[in-house]
Amino acid sequence: MSRSVLCSLVVFAAACVPGVAVAGSKVVTHVRTYDIAGESGQALIDAMDKSGPKHGFLTRAIAQTSYTVDWDFDLKAKADVCHLRAASATLDMTYMYPRVTTPMSPALRKRWQRFFAGVRAHEQTHGRIARQGIAAGERAIADLAVANDPHCIKTQREAQRRVDTIYDEYETKQVVFDQREHRNGGRVEALVAKLVGER
Repeated sequence: MSRSVLCSLVVFAAACVPGVAVAGSKVVTHVRTYDIAGESGQALIDAMDKSGPKHGFLTRAIAQTSYTVDWDFDLKAKADVCHLRAASATLDMTYMYPRVTTPMSPALRKRWQRFFAGVRAHEQTHGRIARQGIAAGERAIADLAVANDPHCIKTQREAQRRVDTIYDEYETKQVVFDQREHRNGGRVEALVAKLVGER
């Protein structure tokens, strides 16, 4: 029996723009769906294998979380010392989920609802890790000041370096979370098995 894997594609792009910082970071969330049809759990899995969001060149995912982060830095030099007066980030996040378009029997609907709740919880964990990364980035660059930097070039570079370091740390957290969820006998395998009625 062919098995789909609940893979999540996390796309992270970080950009910093010196200028007037917005008061506080913000999260913009979008939810999108793709349609699937089937009269059994296995048929729904097969439909997701065929129509789900792309994961790499040859495979597709059941659901997907993607996001970008734009940083706003408010930099100002005084007496040749550049200060990062404020920093804020905009996290633009998109969740992609399957949507069943065909009627389901009561038993299949119950299994689907449980399956979908698990899928949604998985993707929202990716979103939570991304939000934690933003908070960690804010802490890493708080009160940043660089001497001998009248044009704030070194300060901006240092802020970006710190943000990039945080990105690497939290991208690792995303990968570790997926590895734990997708391991043999793990939560993802259990979700799929319950949907097809094997457990």
